Amino acid sequence: MPSRMRDVMASSVRSQDSDPYADRRVYARVPVALPAFLQANGERHSVQILDLSPGGAKLDCPASLPVGTAVTLDCGTLGRSAVVRWQSAGVMGLSFDSELDTREASALIQRSEAMAARIKTRE
Repeated sequence: MPSRMRDVMASSVRSQDSDPYADRRVYARVPVALPAFLQANGERHSVQILDLSPGGAKLDCPASLPVGTAVTLDCGTLGRSAVVRWQSAGVMGLSFDSELDTREASALIQRSEAMAARIKTRE
């Protein structure tokens, strides 16, 4: 398992910090850059996954969807149902209906790294 994914899985314990503004995510997020599609309300939108965790993702998304909207994130080999949790200025947060397992998350992270490496070699 890639070390980045091990770190994400190992840091999945909620912080017991008493700071009311502390980050309350269950999982750490890993920055990625992956093209994907978001299906919602019978429409398909082209999006970019900006970061990923076993429990959700942050997307660059041109569509405006209300919080609570049921969606499907399609990233090639992965299709995952989710719910919109927040949206602000073209960026959206999703919570997956079922968590990504280590293999699925690792495969997406590796795909993002491979795409970044390929782009660098073309420059």
